Amino acid sequence: MTQLQTRPSGDDPGAPGASGTSRTRIDRFFDLTGRGTTVAREVRGGITTFVAVAYIILLIPIILSGAEDVTGATMTIPQLTTAVALSAAITTILMGLVGNAPFALASGLGIAPVVAFQAAPHMTWDQAMGLVVLEGVVIVVFALTGIRQLIMDAIPTPLKHAIGVGIGMFIALIGLVDAGFVGRGEGTVVTLGAGGRLSGWPIVVFCVGLLLMFALFARRVPGAILIGIVAATVLAIVINAVVDGVKWPGVVTPELPEKIVSTPDFGLLFNVDLFGGFGAAGVLTATVVLFTLVLSGFFDAMGTILGVGEEAGMADEQGRIPGVGKILTIDGFGAVIGGVTGGSANTIVVESAAGVGEGARTGLASLVTGALFAGAMFLTPLAAVVPAQAAAPALVLVGALMMTAARKIEWDDIDLAIPAFLTIALMPFTYSITNGVGAGVIAYTVIKAARGRFDQIHWLLWVISAIFVAYFGIGAIEGLFT
Repeated sequence: MTQLQTRPSGDDPGAPGASGTSRTRIDRFFDLTGRGTTVAREVRGGITTFVAVAYIILLIPIILSGAEDVTGATMTIPQLTTAVALSAAITTILMGLVGNAPFALASGLGIAPVVAFQAAPHMTWDQAMGLVVLEGVVIVVFALTGIRQLIMDAIPTPLKHAIGVGIGMFIALIGLVDAGFVGRGEGTVVTLGAGGRLSGWPIVVFCVGLLLMFALFARRVPGAILIGIVAATVLAIVINAVVDGVKWPGVVTPELPEKIVSTPDFGLLFNVDLFGGFGAAGVLTATVVLFTLVLSGFFDAMGTILGVGEEAGMADEQGRIPGVGKILTIDGFGAVIGGVTGGSANTIVVESAAGVGEGARTGLASLVTGALFAGAMFLTPLAAVVPAQAAAPALVLVGALMMTAARKIEWDDIDLAIPAFLTIALMPFTYSITNGVGAGVIAYTVIKAARGRFDQIHWLLWVISAIFVAYFGIGAIEGLFT
């Protein structure tokens, strides 16, 4: 995340105190004066956050539409675009009205792959979204009872960082594979492109989009990711129109739509089977997937709240954020709403920092961002134009940004380095976030126990390790009962 200007200049007309001591209803509701901000700053911050995070409306549908459930069924991009935009609008507006925080919520890039590649292969989409809803319920209960803090304390901090890094590598690999930059090799597990070479116009689109995105982001251009996706999409449309016979891997062919505005497709709304996944995939497998969803959403949100909240001047001298209970509860409801709408779990997004850098300090900025999300529901034809090669660079860039947490891991401590390495490596190498989390937790528990450092093993880690041991040995366990 780039360095933010956490104290915007006071050149706005109507800066706090500039118009006298009277306070408007909006000022009192959001405490604009108390937080040293203005309506103008909040609107500007809300728009900036939307520009920074709008790529998710394009990216999540591509991730989810590219996967099949256990029956071979897929979800369409128009349906997913509506679901992602609708759930983001509802939850971000809730954050503004109830949490009064400048945090946007949208489908999490660390959670969508779990739904697409861990849950869906073992159950139907309705059942997978049922697990997403249950994830949200669990997070809400944890937030209200204080259990969330207990679990947070149980997982060693280096493993928390490693989970984020591993998810970043996994997301980057998905982007590289979707773009065709990495493929299956002959005699090797993976290779460069197809057969060890890069060829074809789709690869050109990906490379141009990736380099452009890197350059814009390095120059701290607001909305760099979205600009990169749009530019790469335009290039793909031009190539597809000018060059005959171009084959575009994936579900999208870059062609201009017949119309730009359309009626939202609410076909996924309320398609939820709460407990069917436990019957379809088995109690153990479904429980581990649910645990992974909770863990991913849990730590992503906590890190973002603490980091962005501090940048926004919301934290006290001890680094605590007043009203964090409401914020955590809304984050849990975000997962519930995401599952009900069919767009995967919502969580607080780190791109909220872009709005904070532009002056956002209150929930008014979230209302602006949420309203823009709502408007995006009517632009679904545009989302169906974006090929995987134009959106994949965003996955690679976001993966690179998530990798920065690796510096926080104490690599010279073998007790921590091995579990962290297994967590990070196994996620992309096994195409499974669950496997990485499980291997890291088990390795940490075993190494600490082998060295007699039982006082450093939280009792919950024994329980979690036992669950993962059963998960990894599910084949042998099933064999005993067949």
